[in-house]
Amino acid sequence: MGMMLKTFAEKRKDVTEAELMDFMSFCQMLPGPSSTQTITLIGYKRGGVVLALMTLLIWVLPAAAMMGGLAFLVHYFDIKAIQTNLFKFIQPMAVGFLMYAAYKAMRISIKHKATWMMMGVALLATIIIRSPWVFPALILAGGIVSNFSDKRIPDVYVKPKPVKWVNIWWFIIVFVIAGVLSELARINHWPFARGYNLFENFYRFGSIVFGGGHALIPMMYEQFVVRPEILHLKDHLTSSEFLTGAGMVNALPGPVFSICTYVGALSLSSYGWYGLLAGSLIATAGVFLPSVLLLFFFFPIYHNLKQYTVIYRALEGIHAVIVGIMWASGALLFHSLPFEWSNLIVIAITFSLLMYSKIPAPLIVLGWLLLGWAL
Repeated sequence: MGMMLKTFAEKRKDVTEAELMDFMSFCQMLPGPSSTQTITLIGYKRGGVVLALMTLLIWVLPAAAMMGGLAFLVHYFDIKAIQTNLFKFIQPMAVGFLMYAAYKAMRISIKHKATWMMMGVALLATIIIRSPWVFPALILAGGIVSNFSDKRIPDVYVKPKPVKWVNIWWFIIVFVIAGVLSELARINHWPFARGYNLFENFYRFGSIVFGGGHALIPMMYEQFVVRPEILHLKDHLTSSEFLTGAGMVNALPGPVFSICTYVGALSLSSYGWYGLLAGSLIATAGVFLPSVLLLFFFFPIYHNLKQYTVIYRALEGIHAVIVGIMWASGALLFHSLPFEWSNLIVIAITFSLLMYSKIPAPLIVLGWLLLGWAL
């Protein structure tokens, strides 16, 4: 989010800071990868559906390719030989980006005592209640609380966007067909039945998971490690294989949902290299497809509903809650780091460069990667 504010709002002017906050708030209400949905909406705003899909593919491709490559390494080589010094400073750098994004968002959305209080409550609740359901619950509560004020009404009329019902119908049709084919493949022992099961698993995950990739990881562990071991199924990941991917996805750039590429590849590793490749493609398509269909269906509805006073007032509370969640995310990520002075220095330098310099955000990331590699 820090990179998006710096690059798309401040430098390129593709969206305003307020629009980006609005996109972020809306995407938190949907299941699926919220960062991916937010950046897809930026592409949609600039160039419609075609540019949105191109943006999605370019955003997902590097992380998915790296996690797919990791699956090949885990399957064919000694994973202990992989060196991760390159990513030594990435997590503290990410805290710096989060602090910057939260500070900028706070200046946009926190304007009086009520929003300060909502931000504080959201921050504490996110830290204390470790559940992905806390995000939609807080967003709903923020929208309700801000409606107790009768001072704010929409002052600008915006032409309603047409609602494309075809997107929600495609979402439902694919959901049903994937479930039916998966069950038929399992019962009738179809060739490559595991591929049908895999697509259904990840399409379902992309349809129901709130709270981002870190909420998805424990569900996947249950589905692909614990449950297959209990049922004595042949195709399953070991705990060591899964945890290797879960650790690496936090060091690599890109969406945490790219761990699905890794898990999907290893789930079909018994078929050889083409199984690894097919599994990575099936899982990646399965987990990102539902979030895109839901995004394109609900965004015009959300845009149109903002013309109603109750929704317009709710946005103030929703934005305040999002700022609180951003501060909490930074605090939790910082808490997960070992306490070292070098981490504090990396955080401070990253924040300062974003705040006071004109260095593009990707170059800041590249600089920390090169420094980690050099050390």
